[in-house]
Amino acid sequence: MANNSQFGFQDASSPIMEELVEFHDHALMVALAICSLVLYLLTLMLLEKLSSNTVDAQEVELIWTILPAIVLILLALPSLQILYMMDEIDEPDLTLKAIGHQWYWTYEYTDFKDLTFDSYMIPTIELSPGHFRLLEVDHRVIVPMESPIRIIVTAGDVLHSWAIPTLGVKTDAIPGRLNQTSFITTRPGIFYGQCSEICGANHSYMPIVVESTPLAHFEKWSSLLSS
Repeated sequence: MANNSQFGFQDASSPIMEELVEFHDHALMVALAICSLVLYLLTLMLLEKLSSNTVDAQEVELIWTILPAIVLILLALPSLQILYMMDEIDEPDLTLKAIGHQWYWTYEYTDFKDLTFDSYMIPTIELSPGHFRLLEVDHRVIVPMESPIRIIVTAGDVLHSWAIPTLGVKTDAIPGRLNQTSFITTRPGIFYGQCSEICGANHSYMPIVVESTPLAHFEKWSSLLSS
């Protein structure tokens, strides 16, 4: 959960989000090095005496051609690695289907019989102490901790987007199409997200809440709901 006036990402709760935060820091350091070099050269040009002599500088031209290529490689290789990891779905322990509607979510646990529910935002006047306004729902998505989860996302009316920032997950929900992604929660907790695609007047009123619990708690919860 983001803090008030927080400057930066939320704490990562999945391996993919940890990689994304690390890549962000890596790219930021590269950008800082480039800006520092450009600032140094500009300062040097302002302070040094200008000369109108034309000098053949093949070494300099070679450097400013090769150096940007090296920088692009340093950014492209980890980026491609993370993109590959985000698309990789390897034998999930649980498959969850999320269907976007105006303006709520429907969840189906496809590995269980008749385990389906709708998730609506709790109105502000009905919130319990400690709950977050515009983020709390009446039915949370419960998933087992440290287990590969595959989520299939679609929509029943207009475009939506299923997004949990702390898990590094954002998948568009398109009517008539199934998109899938996966995630692993590395710790127990409650993770909040929202629809990230403008879907109508109440777009900001369809939050997403994922609760990560130990496997024993998840099995107990699922048996109670499916019975």
